[in-house]
Amino acid sequence: MALRAPGSQSQMSHFVYILWSEKLKKYYIGSTQDVENRFREHNKGESKFTSKGIPWNLIWKVEIENKGVAIRLEQKIKKRGAKRYLEDNSGGSSAR
Repeated sequence: MALRAPGSQSQMSHFVYILWSEKLKKYYIGSTQDVENRFREHNKGESKFTSKGIPWNLIWKVEIENKGVAIRLEQKIKKRGAKRYLEDNSGGSSAR
């Protein structure tokens, strides 16, 4: 997987991110080029699905240099489940 070091963002980089809604007790997984803007959009209710879970918390993100790799990782996390993915990649402790 082509991950980028923090702070080395280029114009072509993408992010995969996981949000958590305490209200819904659910995760949301997405990918975007501008994670901070997309996060604001989710919390403004600009997405029908995520509008029900406001406020969302950004609990995990990774920068990836290639859109295709980002989409594949997003799908992998969705298939596995965000909670299990976080547990598997954090030494056994989940964010929730």
